[in-house]
Amino acid sequence: MTVVVLNSYSGADALSIEQRPVPTLGRNEVLVKVAFAPINPSDLATLTGYYGFKNPTPIVPGGEGSGEVIAAGPGVMASYFLGKRVACTGWGIGGGVWSEYVVKSVKGGVLPLNKSLSLEQGALSIINPLTASAFIDISKKGGHKSILLTAAASSLGKMVNRLGQSEGIQIVNVVRRDAQVDILKAEGASIVLNSNDEGFEQQLNDVCHETNTRLAFDAVAGSLTNQLLKAIPNNSKVIVFSALSREAVKASPKLLIFENKRIDSFWLGPWISKQGILKTMLLWKRAQKLIPSHLKSDIRKIYPIQEVKEAISDYKNKMTGGKILLRMT
Repeated sequence: MTVVVLNSYSGADALSIEQRPVPTLGRNEVLVKVAFAPINPSDLATLTGYYGFKNPTPIVPGGEGSGEVIAAGPGVMASYFLGKRVACTGWGIGGGVWSEYVVKSVKGGVLPLNKSLSLEQGALSIINPLTASAFIDISKKGGHKSILLTAAASSLGKMVNRLGQSEGIQIVNVVRRDAQVDILKAEGASIVLNSNDEGFEQQLNDVCHETNTRLAFDAVAGSLTNQLLKAIPNNSKVIVFSALSREAVKASPKLLIFENKRIDSFWLGPWISKQGILKTMLLWKRAQKLIPSHLKSDIRKIYPIQEVKEAISDYKNKMTGGKILLRMT
């Protein structure tokens, strides 16, 4: 089988295409013939060893994908998935999904896809849709009617905006370019600020106080985190869920101590594991229904697996222009 291999944590240049034998199955494991897999920011972080786990190389990258279960190991649960179209994660057993075939545990490694969903959308149905769902769930549980979001023109940001609008939650969007302001405005976003504009900090402060925005989700980290902390009212919180800046979070002790502002974190895998099986399946069922609308991803281009380096370069050059998929066969 054809596999993308990361030989060292030095970026896309360390990737190679290899031929490996199709893996064997254990109990409650299934063999997925992978159809498509996206390139996500977390995948770029993985290539440089910046993601949450760093296994010894060589490794197979790829955080999520879609395909069909063509073989099942021993166990009733495994046999249930045989012949089904699934979304699969790059976590746990089997590793990443940038591979023609991958072995996954049925206990969290695969999720059944609705018949109405294409395999292209199915490949994008776990990370961003469930993260957006989690943000809205966290916001509603905290009684928040308004939230702040950075990197808001991303695929995830668009999903959060659509869900927020449907749930009556105001999104205060922060982007980096005027073109991204236009993108979100065209999708119905009412508040979009450019962090590179003169007077951005004052604008953000005014909006956060006017809308009583006390919860922020930050994808950038670095100095922007401190700007968010300064802008939100006292007794508020910033949740850091990514580090697109590749910089350490910066925060003034004055804001943390005297204004009782807090910094928290979010990582989808651990958050899902705390929800329990029932709630997880309910979230998944709801996300599946919403993927054709609120949780849909725009797909800009599909590359064959052999052109993974070109695909990564394309994605890095235009990360808000739609998702890039790898086609495995």
